[in-house]
Amino acid sequence: MSEGLYVHYGCGLCAPEGWLNFDASPTLHLQRLPLIGGLARRWVKPKFPLSVQFGDIVKGLPVQPESCDGVYCSHVLEHLALADFRAAIRNSFVYVRKGGSFRLVVPDLRLMANEYLASHDPSAAEVFVRNTRLGLQARPRGIGGRMRQLLGNDQHLWMWDCMGLEKELLNVGFCQIRLAKYGDSGDAMFEAVEDPARWQRAVGIQCSK
Repeated sequence: MSEGLYVHYGCGLCAPEGWLNFDASPTLHLQRLPLIGGLARRWVKPKFPLSVQFGDIVKGLPVQPESCDGVYCSHVLEHLALADFRAAIRNSFVYVRKGGSFRLVVPDLRLMANEYLASHDPSAAEVFVRNTRLGLQARPRGIGGRMRQLLGNDQHLWMWDCMGLEKELLNVGFCQIRLAKYGDSGDAMFEAVEDPARWQRAVGIQCSK
């Protein structure tokens, strides 16, 4: 086990040992509240592992600057508006120590766009919007629908390709930016946090400080 600090944000239910696992889900926040948190863990799903801490990468995590050997997020950044995305990668840069690694995975907009442009299927536009999650099939109705929207974060707000990510990462100071593949980090700690299924139809980036 590495003695360095490793931070995983937007972790969801994936909370491997040896990592500081953070998520900003309203459901998690509810489950961590004093007194009512115990009831929320019983009745409000999903039930987050107790090792997951509530933390919002946009506002900043309780992590010391330049303290992390590794920072990781998977299918998180596309759920952020552009300004929040930029705040998230700035904070990621702050937490990574010199020589440390930041790895990220997001859905590949260029792949989906190329598939759309190459298709002659009358449903191609619908498939593209569904795959990118940039549209709403139906507006939430009623209290239940609005509560699910409030407690969830399924909508994609800003999609990315490799070139766009590289530009943004360079702007905050990251270097040695490269396309990444599952399992090619060069650091065994990432094996515990990465899921090969989440690298399919996605673009992965590894960069350093």
